[in-house]
Amino acid sequence: MVSLTMQAPNSLRTFSVSASSNGSPSPTSRGNIGGPVILELPLDKIRRPLLRTRTNDQNKVEELMDSISQIGLQVPIDVLEVDGVYYGFSGCHRYEAHQRLGLPTIRCKVRRGTKETLRHHLR
Repeated sequence: MVSLTMQAPNSLRTFSVSASSNGSPSPTSRGNIGGPVILELPLDKIRRPLLRTRTNDQNKVEELMDSISQIGLQVPIDVLEVDGVYYGFSGCHRYEAHQRLGLPTIRCKVRRGTKETLRHHLR
């Protein structure tokens, strides 16, 4: 059984996520420590440190824009939170599609990490 919670600023939308391999309801007495959580984050709060080293396939971005416009984002992007700062290393096409659509936020699967974890991602 997995139950995820994360403290975030009041201006961010929070989603509660639970998972179980046997379908049983999550126990309310047990809290989560350190697991990922789904949040709707403002695009301008997500740093993209590898942006200059990668180029996106514009056809894929346009296809995602059509899909997101019709049915919304189906898979959240992965984001690393270190000391209250959010870093995105994947989901580049989905992120750009949101930007080009003028959407202010994007759904993210946020994992907390250390500065060492961040350094590892930047190698």
